[in-house]
Amino acid sequence: MSTLAARPSPTLASTWLRARTTTLLDALVVGWIFAGGMVITEPSPYELAFLAVLGVSMFAGFTLRRSTLGLLVLFASFVPFAIIAAFQVKFSSVPDALVYQAVTIFLFFTSYWVANYVADAPQARMRLIIGSYLATAVISAMLGTLGYLGIGHDLFTRYDRAKAFFNDPNVFGPFLILPAMYMLQRLLLAPPQRALWAALAYGVLLIGVFASFSRAAWGHIVISSAIVYVLIFVLEAHARQKVRMLLLAMSGLLLLLVAAAGVLSIPQFRSFIELRTQSQNYDTGESGRFGRQGYAFDLALQHPLGLGPLEFRNLRVKEEPHNTYVNVLHAYGWGGGFVFILFIGVTLWRSASFIARPGPNRLLLIPLVGVFVPLAGEAAIIDIDHWRHFFLVAGLIWGVTAAYRQVDRRFGLAPPVP
Repeated sequence: MSTLAARPSPTLASTWLRARTTTLLDALVVGWIFAGGMVITEPSPYELAFLAVLGVSMFAGFTLRRSTLGLLVLFASFVPFAIIAAFQVKFSSVPDALVYQAVTIFLFFTSYWVANYVADAPQARMRLIIGSYLATAVISAMLGTLGYLGIGHDLFTRYDRAKAFFNDPNVFGPFLILPAMYMLQRLLLAPPQRALWAALAYGVLLIGVFASFSRAAWGHIVISSAIVYVLIFVLEAHARQKVRMLLLAMSGLLLLLVAAAGVLSIPQFRSFIELRTQSQNYDTGESGRFGRQGYAFDLALQHPLGLGPLEFRNLRVKEEPHNTYVNVLHAYGWGGGFVFILFIGVTLWRSASFIARPGPNRLLLIPLVGVFVPLAGEAAIIDIDHWRHFFLVAGLIWGVTAAYRQVDRRFGLAPPVP
């Protein structure tokens, strides 16, 4: 045999390398998504894990979709405005401001990357992502709940509220909601045995959200659950499934009423819930949440290039405005703020336009829409521009819609419920 014949052909070698790197890439993506449940420092393990994902994707035949071009344009438009705004700071240092902008740019890029990753094989890759997300969310919910009950390390709580491996209970609570919506969808549509496990997972995540004592997270999971329920009932469920859904809804509401009565009968819980449901001192008055948002908006109009990140807290009001739509004008200037708001608006429009179309991947999209719509509303009362799962959900919406009618032969036309 000649030397030339014994040497493997470039085609076979590249095929072998692509197969191995694709398998490695999928494993790294699982680890990256799982790291989303540990956000105590910046950069967090989530960012560091993504660097490995990005590196391997360059050798795994990773392709960029034309249907995600709009997201790339938004990302590329955002970057220069964010960098310019970093040099507008007066109280913070420019290096600190650049780090803040770099995190936002990085997270924005993860949306674009994951959109293209999912678009290559939406059903298979969404199962990987949601499976990993569910695992880290359930663990986080259990750790946070145990911490709230006084079992475990103080690291898992803050202000007597569950937070697990997050800095803030207000981020921990919303983080649990996306996998909860997929479990709700499975509960509504899957066979009884799978539905039982889905109900258990949904219950664990629901308790975790409750233990965060975040009013926004409470409203978020209620609204998300209602959106997912209605969309499935109207768009996907058959007659028999609709009857089952109605019975489940009545049973669930009854169970919640019994659970609420039991919780309210415990003085410690009742007093804390009363405190969280009342108007807080930081909500009212000129320096309260809504008063400082008006002041922040007036200030934003006076600074087209922005104030720079984290500058507002050093001015008249010593706290952030807690309104993403105003904060992005401060942190990224008029241009960057407009692009960020446009990013939310275009993603909402894309969600609405595709959800109305029948398709094999609509069940992948329904929970994403059910979570992103309340997130867009929640952005008006809290700063979400560094929430990892916000960018992840947006990217998943772009990815699923980019290959909306694509069917994986391994799953056929069966409902792809992760």
